[in-house]
Amino acid sequence: MSTTTTPTTTPVAPTLVDRAQYGLAAFLVVVGTYVGYDAWTLEAGFSDQPVQPYAIPYVVAAGLVVLGLLLAVATARGDRPEAEDGEDVDLSQGTDVRTVALLAGVLVANIALIDLLGWAITGALLFAGAAFALGSRTWVRDLAVGTALSVATWYGFYVGLGIPIPAGVLDGVL
Repeated sequence: MSTTTTPTTTPVAPTLVDRAQYGLAAFLVVVGTYVGYDAWTLEAGFSDQPVQPYAIPYVVAAGLVVLGLLLAVATARGDRPEAEDGEDVDLSQGTDVRTVALLAGVLVANIALIDLLGWAITGALLFAGAAFALGSRTWVRDLAVGTALSVATWYGFYVGLGIPIPAGVLDGVL
């Protein structure tokens, strides 16, 4: 008596398409293409310049396009990003809307007041406000560190790099 056995097949799970990765790849290619186009519209510099103004944007554009294409190929081959196991984030918790709103308020206040008060003052308030929004309750230390950082960056940009940053009410003092 002969018996025939039919091989049992295990069902194969359908491969999920990671649209987010394809979206990011497309975004990188579009941005790279735009940067390349924008570099193409730049005028040539002086003939004695060894590196023309459009050289670096071409390199950035090519890098963005190549990275976008490589990401699309990797996604098509089935590569997936690792889940957020390595992050020190509790994924069961929601977004802390209060903290985000406080940070947004501090940034908006900085934008609104920078021309009037100047960077040295608004930079200190920006640092202290952001530290408060993120949980610090030592106002004096936060304002002192913020003041030191904002004055140092003001001098670094204004004097060191020659980039004028608003001094505001401290014009003539700084």
